Amino acid sequence: ELTVLGRQVEDAGRVLEGIGRSISYDLDGEESYGAYLRRESAQISDAYSSSDRSLSELEGKFRQGQEQGGREESRLGDSFLGLLLHARALLRETRHVSSGLRDKYDLLALTVRSHGARLSRLKNDYLRA
Repeated sequence: ELTVLGRQVEDAGRVLEGIGRSISYDLDGEESYGAYLRRESAQISDAYSSSDRSLSELEGKFRQGQEQGGREESRLGDSFLGLLLHARALLRETRHVSSGLRDKYDLLALTVRSHGARLSRLKNDYLRA
């Protein structure tokens, strides 16, 4: 019986040693569960702070991107407006030139008719004489 009891004690010792190793493995090298939890809590806190900082940076970059996009849109709008005003000025100038050409055309047409009438009269005078 003593031999059986000795073996049971040895087996219980091995089981306890295995449980101790398992617990030390679970505690990731810490001496106690409290120390393990404190370390895990510190790591979680650091991760939270880091993610909070990253989110703040991301929000800042997003705002900066929106402001740049707004400036680019404004610049693009100003550029488009400038092109539109330039085209409008060109159309006005073309209209003025066209109007001047129309006046010159009318004057030229009158001159040609006048010269035609004079030539006709001269021809008629020549044929009568």
